[in-house]
Amino acid sequence: MSEQHHTEQPNTERDHTAPGSAQPEGAQPEGAQSGEDRVASRRSFIKLVGVGGLATAAGCSKDTVGIGDFVPENPLLPGNTTGGTGWLPAQYNTVGNFPVQVRGRIPIDPRDPTIERLDHKCILCGQCVEVCDRYQAIMGHYELPLIDDIPCIGCGQCALWCPTSSITERDDTAKLWDALNNPDLHVVAQTAPSTRIGLGEEFGLPVATNVEGKQVAALRALGFDTVLDTNFGADMTIMEEATELLQRLNVEGSSIPMFTSCCPSWVKYCEMYYPELIPHLSTARSPMGMLAPVIKTYYADRKGIDPAKICSVSIMPCTAKKFEMLRPEMNNAGKYLGKPEIRDTDIVITTRELARMIKQRNIDFLNLGDSPYDNLLSEYSGGGAIFGVTGGVMESSIRTAYYFVTGENPPPSIVDFKPVRGLDGIKEAAVEIPGFGELRVAVISGTANAKKFLDGSDRWKYENFHFVEVMACPGGCVAGGGQPKTALPPSNSVRAPRIGSLYAIDSDRPNPPAVRSCHENPEIKRLYETFFIGGPCGEVAHKLLHGYTEHYRDRSIHFTAKR
Repeated sequence: MSEQHHTEQPNTERDHTAPGSAQPEGAQPEGAQSGEDRVASRRSFIKLVGVGGLATAAGCSKDTVGIGDFVPENPLLPGNTTGGTGWLPAQYNTVGNFPVQVRGRIPIDPRDPTIERLDHKCILCGQCVEVCDRYQAIMGHYELPLIDDIPCIGCGQCALWCPTSSITERDDTAKLWDALNNPDLHVVAQTAPSTRIGLGEEFGLPVATNVEGKQVAALRALGFDTVLDTNFGADMTIMEEATELLQRLNVEGSSIPMFTSCCPSWVKYCEMYYPELIPHLSTARSPMGMLAPVIKTYYADRKGIDPAKICSVSIMPCTAKKFEMLRPEMNNAGKYLGKPEIRDTDIVITTRELARMIKQRNIDFLNLGDSPYDNLLSEYSGGGAIFGVTGGVMESSIRTAYYFVTGENPPPSIVDFKPVRGLDGIKEAAVEIPGFGELRVAVISGTANAKKFLDGSDRWKYENFHFVEVMACPGGCVAGGGQPKTALPPSNSVRAPRIGSLYAIDSDRPNPPAVRSCHENPEIKRLYETFFIGGPCGEVAHKLLHGYTEHYRDRSIHFTAKR
């Protein structure tokens, strides 16, 4: 990674020019002045636009819209423009005008691997402060002065809320261009469930359009040697996580409830604010964290490729995945091969970064034909597809846990387990499993809701549950910090159709006929029969697909949390 990726560049715009492309003749750098021209700051310009009543002409509605609000007058119907009619910051309860007072902004560590800020774009509107405090429970939830770290879970919600794109994901496209242009590397992509229903919005398609085939075709056009589906990794996660849950429930004294561990922002939040719950985190890796080491072991062996020559790239809706890949323990493949210097994942880019790369190469995305994933490590179940929605991990886990206990596939009422669906921040349910009894579960999205749940209100006592799913981003990965930004504030009117698209993949996928549960995935069965000898949570699976409780660390020592 180049030096500029580790330091803030307060007065320069990132260069998004693809390798080999040239600047138009006679063009001046952005911000260059000619003659008596004067450059206004973005804050001054936007304030002027608001005062002059021009906000609507610029694409901003004069109506203020709060997070989570649905505007009936502007429904997101097929054919509507992406993201609706525009917005002004939610706390400005005024028409077409910006207040004089400065609202402030969140602190960002210049070394942060997940997000960065372009200072010259910041208008100090305070949107990042609002979402970080009210919806993610980070800023404002620690004491000052800090000890030796700036608290941040890398969720990237501040980037989604930022109206000027001053806050963005840390740009790793230059690193990826270098890899794609290196003839000595075999570059493999894996794509998360939620990228396929978000990417099209960057090219003017209606919200939540499923562009799975075009996304694969675009990756091949960019130069990737192999394109795999993270949904397959999600199926592995369920096989391991459901097995681990049942093992804990059958061993007296185990840490119950078990909390999911596939969301890196939630894991870091737990390490920061609730380190006493670390033993309750599942040791199972995330879908990305499972598929990546399998690429450098099983896939490399099957294809006859030197694992050291594989560049493993993850296309994610999540900025925090950039942090996850850097965790010291994320080298299971290297340890398994006796070469610990080999990392499981080499590069992570977000949905937005992928869109920029497609545009830089002038690929006509809308007219691309559909391309299939490579036929190794890409077959998936509907349960893998719904990993991107709040409640999806829980629903998929229940399907397979039911099968592991009873030896029979669950009935339709459990395959479509409606109590864990929807956009409520905290959901609770119970399911009766023959031979086990009542399994009590909870589903949480948004870390502010996790705080409410864990702080033990009269309604929720986490000790009363067996299994708890937590996703840091409201609505789940479909609204992750690396997903396309909409003209609305991030709201349920955008989250809901994206969630609906993933549920449609789960239940309606015609070709091949939908397999709803991960234990039914034929390729998963073959993998466990031929490679993961000993089955889920067996010796080989634990070496490649799990971490250990000691890999999680107490981060509360770096700051003083308000509890």
